[in-house]
Formats: sequence, structure tokens, C-alpha cells
Amino acid sequence: MKKNKAIFLDRDGVINEVIMRDNKPASPRKIEEFRFVPEAEDVLKKFKEIGFLNIIVSNQPDVSRGLLKPEDLEKMNKIIEEKLAVDEVKNCIHDDIDGCYCRKPKPGMILEAAEKWDIDPEKSFLIGDNWKDIEAGKAAGLKTFLIRKDYNKELKKGYDFEVANLKEAFQIIKSASRRMKEE
Repeated sequence: MKKNKAIFLDRDGVINEVIMRDNKPASPRKIEEFRFVPEAEDVLKKFKEIGFLNIIVSNQPDVSRGLLKPEDLEKMNKIIEEKLAVDEVKNCIHDDIDGCYCRKPKPGMILEAAEKWDIDPEKSFLIGDNWKDIEAGKAAGLKTFLIRKDYNKELKKGYDFEVANLKEAFQIIKSASRRMKEE
């Protein structure tokens, strides 16, 4: 039986701010553009305090598209690891045409981390801001949260919970976690 429980978090739009390019949400491509959402540090600490692993699972196709230098992605990962209570940062640098199993909406990154960290998907959650995050979480057997943003209003179904931010997700997960212990 799997022992650990985890919060799988998308990166852009969840723990850090997205950059709007041509009226579409995009990933930061430079260190200067990389900024955490205000509550990220506090909420990830709280997840750890109630017994969850924090694992970042992020599509970063700008690397294979030549728009983000691999060393800049590594610097961003280092910032995440230094500033936030995370256990692992996983990135898929492939583009849609590559057909890899790690690129969300496929669940590869989640399944790899679940195996490595001995994670029980039934006690774990994914927090994302788009349909690819939600589908990957569902495919891995997780309960899913959509953080509602101006750019994802068309997404109406598929997720288990809709929240305004990480703080709201934490409150729901904290309650669910308490109920799981009682069962």
C-alpha cells in the first residue's frame, strides 16, 4: 500500500505569475519575468505541515522551441527549490508534436513522481490552471483543482474543485485531509 500523499502543482499561473503575450498566458522566459504568486511560499509550507509532499509538474515547451534557454529554466527551478517548500520540480521540455508521455495532458510526470515517492493517488491532489493540468491529474487518479483565472473562463468542467487561489485550495485540502484521517 502506498504511504505518502502529495500536492502536484502546475507552475505557471499556480505558483508563479504568467506572462501575457498576444493576450494569451505564457511562461516566463527570463529570470526577471519569474515572480511567485503572493501566497505561494506560505501555502506550500502549510501543505508540508499537514503531511503532503509538494511536487511541481510543468510543461516547458519553450525550451524545445528555442524560446527559453535550458540554463534559465534550471535557474528558475533553483529559485523554486530554494524559496518554496517543494520536494521535486519536474519539467517536460517537449512540444506537442513530440508525443512524449510526460507532456500534460498525459500523466507521465505525475506517475513517475508517484512511483519515486511512493504516493497514494487517492489521497493526493493536483492544482492547475488549464485543461491539460486537469486531464493529467484525472488520468493519474488525483482529485483536481482549477484555479480560476481571466484566461481560463471557458473551462467549465472536468475538475473536482474550482478555487480563486492557492489559499482556497489549501482550506479544502486541509478539511479533506482531516476527513481522510477519521475514516
